[in-house]
Amino acid sequence: MNRQDFRFFNRLRVRWAEVDMQKIVFNGHYLMYLDTAMGEYWRVLALPYEEAMQQLGGDLYVKKASVEYHGSARYDDTLDIGLRCSRIGSSSIQFLGAIFRGEDLLITAELIYVYADPSTQTSRPVPDALRQVLLGYEAGESLLEVRTGSWQQLHEDAMKVRIEVFVEEQRIPLAMEQDPADEVSLHAVAYNRLGMPVATGRLLPAQAGVGRIGRMAVKRVLREAGIGSQVLQALTATAGERGDRAVRLHAQRSAEGFYASSGFAAQGDAFEEVGLPHIEMVRAV
Repeated sequence: MNRQDFRFFNRLRVRWAEVDMQKIVFNGHYLMYLDTAMGEYWRVLALPYEEAMQQLGGDLYVKKASVEYHGSARYDDTLDIGLRCSRIGSSSIQFLGAIFRGEDLLITAELIYVYADPSTQTSRPVPDALRQVLLGYEAGESLLEVRTGSWQQLHEDAMKVRIEVFVEEQRIPLAMEQDPADEVSLHAVAYNRLGMPVATGRLLPAQAGVGRIGRMAVKRVLREAGIGSQVLQALTATAGERGDRAVRLHAQRSAEGFYASSGFAAQGDAFEEVGLPHIEMVRAV
C-alpha cells in the first residue's frame, strides 16, 4: 500500500505515554490511532454520528480489527493515519487503514463493522442512504448542499442549528438569539446527504454598500471540517451578487482565526456581545 491509496484523517506526534521501554509504540495504541481517525472520517462525511445513526435506525459495531506491523513508531515521530472504505456488503462495511511516518508504511489494518439493531445488536442491511454517502465520498462527490433563501423558507432548519449552538451549547437566552432582522435577512443552511441541517448563517441588508453576516453556527461535532467555510462563502458570494462592496461581521474571539482564514480582517477593539467577547471583522467582496 502507498500513501496515494488513502485519504488522511489524523496527524499526531507520539508521546512518552504511548511507548514502552524500547521507546517504540505499544501495539495496542495503533488501534486507538485508527479509531481517532475514524471519528474524523465521519466528520468529513458531514455526519454527526450519534444523530445520523438515530435517524437511520441502527448502529455500527466492530466485528473485526486486524493489524499488520511493517515497522515501529518511536517517541516524537509524527504519524499520518489514513482510511478508505473498501467494501460495503449487505450488512457489513470494510475499511482499510494505514499509518505512515513520512513515506514509510508502518501499519496496515482491516476494520470490519456490522450494521445492527442497537437494542438487540442483530445485523441489519446497511441502509441505502448510508451506502450512498460512503460510496459518494470515496468517489469524490460533494457531501454538502448549501441552500439560500428567506426566513420563511429556511427558518425551521436554521433554528435547529442555532438553538443547539447558541442556546444549548453557549447558553445564550433564546430571547437574545432571535431578533427582527431574521425576517429581512437572506439565510443559508448547509445540509448533509441525509438531509440533516448542520450549519447556518444569515446576510442582513446592506448599509452604505456593506453587508453584515451573522448567526454563523456549525454543529459542534462537525466543526473544522470546512462546513462553516462553505456557508460563509455562499453568503459572501450573495453579497457580491447584489452589489455589496464589502461584508462585515461580529466574530466571537474563539472563531477569529476561522474568519481570518477566509479573508476577514479585524478592526477596532474587542467588545462584549450577548455575554461573549467579540471583534468586528471586514473583508472586501
